[in-house]
Amino acid sequence: MRQYFAMKAELESLKEQLEAAREAAGEAIGVFYDPRQNAEHAADLQRSHRLRGEMAWLMQRAEAWGRAASGTDEHDRSEGEPEPEEWQSFEKRADALFRA
Repeated sequence: MRQYFAMKAELESLKEQLEAAREAAGEAIGVFYDPRQNAEHAADLQRSHRLRGEMAWLMQRAEAWGRAASGTDEHDRSEGEPEPEEWQSFEKRADALFRA
């Protein structure tokens, strides 16, 4: 989740910079925030869209990880039943993702 909040902070900063530039230029919102019409800020606009997409993806992964952990906690493992292989690989991927 650290990665998510780092992206969120970057996105907020980027939004503030873009909005300040838009106000300074006196441009309409629709024109300024269209990368096809605003070549000067196109890279920042595209970066903001990528950050939003990455944040949505991370949130989906966190929700899936939470559901998986919740389901595992509810299941009684006292019988010595091993976890299904697909859960093990999912948890390893989730752990690797959120430790980054």
